[in-house]
Amino acid sequence: MQDKKITFIGAGNMAGSIINGLVKGGYPANLICASAPSLTNTQKLADELAITASQDNNQSASWADVIVLGVKPQMMADVCKALVDGGVDFTNKLVISIAAGVSVTRFQSVLGENTAVIRTMPNTPSLLQKGMTGLFASQQVSAQDKDFASELMGAVGEIVWVEEESQINGVIAAAGSAPAYFFLFMESMQKKAMEMGFSKEDARLLVQQSAIGSAEMVKQNAHLDLETLRNNVISKGGTTAEAVRTFNELNLPEIVGKAMQAASDRGAEMEKLF
Repeated sequence: MQDKKITFIGAGNMAGSIINGLVKGGYPANLICASAPSLTNTQKLADELAITASQDNNQSASWADVIVLGVKPQMMADVCKALVDGGVDFTNKLVISIAAGVSVTRFQSVLGENTAVIRTMPNTPSLLQKGMTGLFASQQVSAQDKDFASELMGAVGEIVWVEEESQINGVIAAAGSAPAYFFLFMESMQKKAMEMGFSKEDARLLVQQSAIGSAEMVKQNAHLDLETLRNNVISKGGTTAEAVRTFNELNLPEIVGKAMQAASDRGAEMEKLF
């Protein structure tokens, strides 16, 4: 990975996870700065990982080659404007956003129309280095900078590049929001298992281990379609067949599709808000 000076503006859980993954992967800690108005999170990262903690966004951004913006979407425009007003020159810098709902056009309207911007959409398993991130690059981003961003976000999991910015909303639907879908499904299974007489702890163990094992089977059998894996569990006339029949009668695939479309549509709406 290229050694570039990186400043993270905003030091929430996602930024902290990326920093953690970078340092543990061997990236030089002295090339990483975390900046936020409060030292609460940044100092903790500095103490644990020997990075630099700062409360001065302008100074930290001016120092950096790469600026990772991890503030909330509703705060993004104000934070970016403050950087510009503070004299930060974005001409030769790469800007990477890890916030949903802020478009490249919006970033460039504040930072400068020729600013190199990469939008990313990581999901919460990134906090465990098991994440899935989608990335989109503006036309100003070089191949070298795309490689750098791939390795940066690869520090917390798997990545997929999209060719059209609108596809970031598809990433939100299929990955960014997806952990909540799985949690809801698991929660529903746990509740039913408890109704069947299991303790809360045993019900959770039954469900979570089944989910972990199923995901691992998907990962270790990449040559098999998901449909094939599903059918391999089903015996004609058996218990699984009856459960799947019930899911299909209740239009589970249609429900999932509508939910994913709703997430994607909301992502597009958010781009108009921020």
